[in-house]
Amino acid sequence: MRTTMRAAVCVRAGDPEVLELREVPMPEVREGWSLVQVKGAGLNRSELRTRQGHSPSVSFPRVLGIECVGIVVASTDARLPEGATVAAVMGEMGRAFDGGYAEYALLPNSLLMPITSKLPWEVLAALPETYLTAQGSLDALGVGSSGRLLIRGGTSSVGMAAASIATGHGITVAATTRSTDKAKALDVDHVLIDDGESLAAAVRAIWPEGPDYVLDLVGARTAVDSLSLVRRGGTVCVSGSLSGWSIPDFEPIAMIPSGTRLTTFHSKDAAGTTTLQRIVDEVEAGVYRPNLDRVFTLDEIAKAHHHMENDQATGKLVVIP
Repeated sequence: MRTTMRAAVCVRAGDPEVLELREVPMPEVREGWSLVQVKGAGLNRSELRTRQGHSPSVSFPRVLGIECVGIVVASTDARLPEGATVAAVMGEMGRAFDGGYAEYALLPNSLLMPITSKLPWEVLAALPETYLTAQGSLDALGVGSSGRLLIRGGTSSVGMAAASIATGHGITVAATTRSTDKAKALDVDHVLIDDGESLAAAVRAIWPEGPDYVLDLVGARTAVDSLSLVRRGGTVCVSGSLSGWSIPDFEPIAMIPSGTRLTTFHSKDAAGTTTLQRIVDEVEAGVYRPNLDRVFTLDEIAKAHHHMENDQATGKLVVIP
């Protein structure tokens, strides 16, 4: 029986080099928790911000990672037998307690979603946080089986997942990117370069009245502008924080056009096993794309964070312990 494991420990706030690969004690199962052998963990920008010191509630040292997929090793929950494939997302994972940047993770039973899948681990690991957030955001927007959707931050992992879901259901999709090099990765009806100046003209050129929905994954910096782009009576959902957390000097009455709706979606509210299983099934069937950018090993975690921090990724980054 192993008594230690490898984990990437964030020893303090700082640059990617504060993520140190260490041999740490194996967690011990306790009531209400299960031990999971981590087979893959998706990387997320919230982990980047935590590593940088922007999460006041997080104390160091801490094993980061707000999501993972893996195999149950031991559990106190009868619905989680040994050997079951599971996914876990959020719930203070990697923040209040150690997360997915490790060979094993001790996780609350309430977070674990049993799933059945034939996908490779690195593909499965690219799905939970990304696709649950994308699906939840489209639900928050009220997207149905028709309409026009603009995705801002289209080459982010959530943006590409949302495009995959929406196009799979017949929605007309336009997506923005700041990089002409990344534009070719977007499989949507319209690709728009967001240079900070001419996006409005580009949107009006294809949709004179504006899109019915805007999914804004850039966040604080572009939210008000997105409200000016959506058609009157349309809906903007801010689900990303690529540009930060808050909108300075936000004046709702002045900045939200009459009849237009502003909403948000947070992945802590993501639907559970049923939704994730459907997503996995759709990926296996080729309806949705996993949008996997690059796979890193655990000892490459600092390199992976550099890749993420420098905006080099087009799609999801995954670490395989």
